[in-house]
Amino acid sequence: MNATSARLGRFITLEGGEGAGKSTQSRLLAERLRLRGFECVTTREPGGSPGAERLREILLSGAVAPLGATAEALLFTAARIDHLDHTIRPALARGAFVVCDRFADSTRAYQGALGNLDPVLIRALEHTAVGRTHPDLTLILDLPVEVGLARANARRGDAAADRFEREGQAFHEGLRKAFLEIAAQEPARCAVIDASRSVSEIADLIWAAVESRLLAPSAKGVA
Repeated sequence: MNATSARLGRFITLEGGEGAGKSTQSRLLAERLRLRGFECVTTREPGGSPGAERLREILLSGAVAPLGATAEALLFTAARIDHLDHTIRPALARGAFVVCDRFADSTRAYQGALGNLDPVLIRALEHTAVGRTHPDLTLILDLPVEVGLARANARRGDAAADRFEREGQAFHEGLRKAFLEIAAQEPARCAVIDASRSVSEIADLIWAAVESRLLAPSAKGVA
């Protein structure tokens, strides 16, 4: 019996502002989990399944933005439902780890806190899409906004900025605050990671959180 079949599937999400390194750290975490003998699926939002990837193109193009935060939240929710049904839940059901670059906390932060949507609506949409498939661990990569935006600009090069990268400094400051508030409200699920450090240092901090919360013998549901 390998490590994966001996344990329940685990769902890990990475959140944070632009340029925080979520994609890089998702890949590095998956590599480490696989070295430990676990099956690991890496995915992202919006996207992660054929239907959700089509909606990603629409959402990040900015085409929906003129319709307002409610319309964006509804499309993100539709993409999340497809993603969960076709990628996340099947992987968890067979005992795999799922490492996801953004999930429902991004909707809470972007459309909820910054889009000024009614929290009741945000909770209802999340309940409809997510149900009981909540992350076991959410890693919130935190760093100063100016550092994150500089990294995002360097990564993008000559490519056009997406819908959210085009927002101003105040928007991104509000986004950082929203993610830190989520972490403060749900400390049992969330771990704040100092993303201003080097790539390898961040990866080590993430691995320490995963080991202590999900892989230690005392962690809930781990054999």
